[in-house]
Amino acid sequence: MSLIEARDVYKTYTLGSQKFNALDGVSLVIEKGEYIAIMGPSGSGKSTLMHIIGCLDTPTAGQYLFKDRDITSLSDHELAQLRNSEIGFVFQSFNLLARISAFKNVEMPMMYARRSAAERGRKVDAALERVGLTGRRNNKPNELSGGEMQRVAIARALINDPAIILADEPTGNLDSRTGVEIMKLFDDLARQGNTLILVTHDAGVARHARRVVRIVDGRIETGDRPAQVESLEGPLGDAERPVSVPRNP
Repeated sequence: MSLIEARDVYKTYTLGSQKFNALDGVSLVIEKGEYIAIMGPSGSGKSTLMHIIGCLDTPTAGQYLFKDRDITSLSDHELAQLRNSEIGFVFQSFNLLARISAFKNVEMPMMYARRSAAERGRKVDAALERVGLTGRRNNKPNELSGGEMQRVAIARALINDPAIILADEPTGNLDSRTGVEIMKLFDDLARQGNTLILVTHDAGVARHARRVVRIVDGRIETGDRPAQVESLEGPLGDAERPVSVPRNP
């Protein structure tokens, strides 16, 4: 049984009298323990594919199986439970709650899962230690650097021991040096056996993955080795250039 399987998936949107396929017959298999980058230019369908993989949306046609369960058969409540217990999300904008501490931000998914206070305390402290933030547990997001906020987001993603960690442009709001540190953390998580899916248009980020899936115009074109990856965005001015993170040895 594969961890994730998309079978001829379509996602269709209606714009006025026109229909537009954001995903146009996508088929994809992801096994447990894989480290994958989904790469494509703006408007390619990679964000739509991310939303379906993360059970934030459902296909218009085709099947998406998560641990052999067809997500189109699940209720909204069941999908919410699946997201909280099985999928850890890391976003470009961090998505932290501004008025609560790093500890409380990481704890939040465990509270939704109704874990005991004692278990929450143990696991949150362990997750913050894992990402190198033991001394920052009581700091609020506005007291943290961008890299520290992303580490809090990663600790939160890990807290319920999810089946996959889904990261959307995880270095997009970071400077180059901090981006290198965050990608090293993802590399460490991959070596520990976590299943990682990065969604990016940055070739430097994609090269960290062990497999790169290219999507263009809603269709998967190739699955390349990282060394073959080049940017799909075309030339960018310096002010618009995404963080490009060199691969660690």
